[in-house]
Amino acid sequence: MDFTEVPVSSDDGGKKKEKKSKMKSAREEKPDVSAVEVKQEPEATATVFPPTFNMSEIKNKQRRHVLFMKMKQEKRKEKMQLRKKRRKEREALGDKAPPKEVPKTIENQRVYDETVVDPEDEEVAFDEATDEFSAYFNGLTNPKVLITTSDRPRGRTVKFCQQLATVIPNAYVYYRKGLALKKIIPQCVSRDFTYLIVVNEDRRVPNGLVLCHLPDGPTAHFKVSSVRLRKEIKRRGKDPTQHYPEVILNHFTTRLGHSVGRLLAALFPQEPQFVGRQVATFHNQRDFIFFRFHRYIFKNEKKVGIQELGPRFTLKLRSLQKGTFDSKYGEYEWVLKRHEMDACRRKFQL
Repeated sequence: MDFTEVPVSSDDGGKKKEKKSKMKSAREEKPDVSAVEVKQEPEATATVFPPTFNMSEIKNKQRRHVLFMKMKQEKRKEKMQLRKKRRKEREALGDKAPPKEVPKTIENQRVYDETVVDPEDEEVAFDEATDEFSAYFNGLTNPKVLITTSDRPRGRTVKFCQQLATVIPNAYVYYRKGLALKKIIPQCVSRDFTYLIVVNEDRRVPNGLVLCHLPDGPTAHFKVSSVRLRKEIKRRGKDPTQHYPEVILNHFTTRLGHSVGRLLAALFPQEPQFVGRQVATFHNQRDFIFFRFHRYIFKNEKKVGIQELGPRFTLKLRSLQKGTFDSKYGEYEWVLKRHEMDACRRKFQL
């Protein structure tokens, strides 16, 4: 057999050599790329979000939560840096420092209300001198309060009523026994009670309070929330004594707020006994009335400490009715309409 020699072209060998040299050069270049990547890693840790970034576009819940927490932490750091910078500037300027900026809050941006009471208004003074509470504020009557509940109250509601009776002087707790309020009110009037308080409950938790001033009204219905009994309050003081407490009413500025404030003030005797050092506070903020009961302690001539005694709760006015309680034929002075009145967050009723 004849064998023919096939000449091997020198070009194929050259191509293979070129490929090998390219692979080597690529391998040599790889460490440089990794070094560049390692240098850029610290910049990647600082999460910089684009201006059009929307957190809700991230579908992974865990990743979305992590990014949200990072964003929150960065904002907190920026605020702290600005605060430190302003503090240093104020210290450097000394007396020449500009006045502090007043932060914008919902209370500051409140919508103007025509019913805000002017303390020097003669019409308001005349109305207050002739309203249902004039006998109390003139010192002719002393408050006497009856506290009851809805039918078949549970343990938490009963404890709340008992603790409420220790806060309000001359208060007595009676079980309802299935009687209608229209039958209870004449009995209260005949026994010289000036107030009837009915605590309603839902799912074994107090959720409503009817406050009826006797004998001529008015009657207020409140929603009750955030009830904390004495055992649930941390670092509470000892149980309150029988001394008459001082009463503080904050931010009841409108005509409706004045009538509600007078309704709450008439629960307590006018002459507080300062020996007991007890204070009952009704603080109105954004139409929520926060109740707190404290005892203040004199540490020395300059320092005073306070102890919360409890209970604490929050009231939200639902309606104000003229006269005593009458759900069918009663004339309502004011009723909360949520969709109309709560549409603007900067408009308040009290």
